[in-house]
Amino acid sequence: MKNIAVLGSTGSIGTQTLDIVESHPDLFKVSVLTANNNWKLLASQAKKFHPSLVVITNESYYLPLKEALKGTEIKVESGNESLAVAPEYDEVDIVVTALVGYSGLIPTINAIKKGKTIALANKETLVVAGEIITKLAKENQVKILPVDSEHSAIFQCLQGEEHKNMSKILLTASGGPFRTLSKEELKNVTVAQALNHPNWDMGAKVTIDSASMMNKGFEMIEAKWLFNCDPSDIEILVHPQSLVHSMVQFCDGSVKAQIGIPDMRIPIQYALSYPDRLDSPGFVLDWNKVNQLTFEKPDMNKFPLLRLAFESIKKGGNMPCILNAANEVANKAFLEGKISFVMMPEVVEKMMNEISFINNPTLEELVFTNKETREKAQNWVKTHCL
Repeated sequence: MKNIAVLGSTGSIGTQTLDIVESHPDLFKVSVLTANNNWKLLASQAKKFHPSLVVITNESYYLPLKEALKGTEIKVESGNESLAVAPEYDEVDIVVTALVGYSGLIPTINAIKKGKTIALANKETLVVAGEIITKLAKENQVKILPVDSEHSAIFQCLQGEEHKNMSKILLTASGGPFRTLSKEELKNVTVAQALNHPNWDMGAKVTIDSASMMNKGFEMIEAKWLFNCDPSDIEILVHPQSLVHSMVQFCDGSVKAQIGIPDMRIPIQYALSYPDRLDSPGFVLDWNKVNQLTFEKPDMNKFPLLRLAFESIKKGGNMPCILNAANEVANKAFLEGKISFVMMPEVVEKMMNEISFINNPTLEELVFTNKETREKAQNWVKTHCL
């Protein structure tokens, strides 16, 4: 029996994680659940899975959540500080970091310091502080198991292989809903169109990042840290069918691919059960329905956020932190209708050019960089609103 903390239990990854737990009650037990605003769903989850602790980050929802769980033995806490220490709970074995964006950084660091296994769905943690996180994990002998479908695929392809024999990572991308549109057509796309992903069911923030290809840029940076490779050894391939979740090419020219239906419950389950695999009859790919597998290079001129991601990790230091913070502001502004789709790269590039560069930042300096970038990006948005 593995005791699990799900940080961000009401989001897409969080709810699918609980699906896995429900399917295997003899293997997994929920110990901690956290959410940001959705206290009603959090209360429902808590009544169903009986964790020891629930945390609602938005303190204004503490009292209704507390009232909803009255009569249970579940401990209820609220606020960012409670979220930060939630994964430290003694009984927890695995921490599923399903938080969105920068908010996952500090809780992940605290979990690593306590020796908890990390099932990482929050790619921004490695984007912002990859060097710090990987060093800390090594020092504390902590496993970081990837939950993203692409990184899980790479991880699976590398099982039984020597790292020195890996020559290239082939990171696949669906291309999102705007793959076939021209650069001119992108100027007029709507939020509703951007949220209509052709293959994956994800939260709004990640879905917008997928439409802009920034999500793939983040995944490239995450792969660099997870698999200890140079970004130049990571090739992005647009694969519209989303069946090949990524591949690894080896020194002898051989290529391994992990293939399956586009369902996040597969990589989530593998991270929770690793090194074992669990029976999942509903996840089986019907090969009779696979007509073609195609691959193409991404258009970085049409999707400049992907280019900026490569530039940020090439420069290193606090530049990926700037990239992430500016993108979170731009993503939110687009979702709220304040800026157009093609203005998002403008926000990010301007911040990368204006925020002070730090070559070897400490955690404190990354926290400051994040704050400074957000403030300046928000001011830029205010003066350029549609």
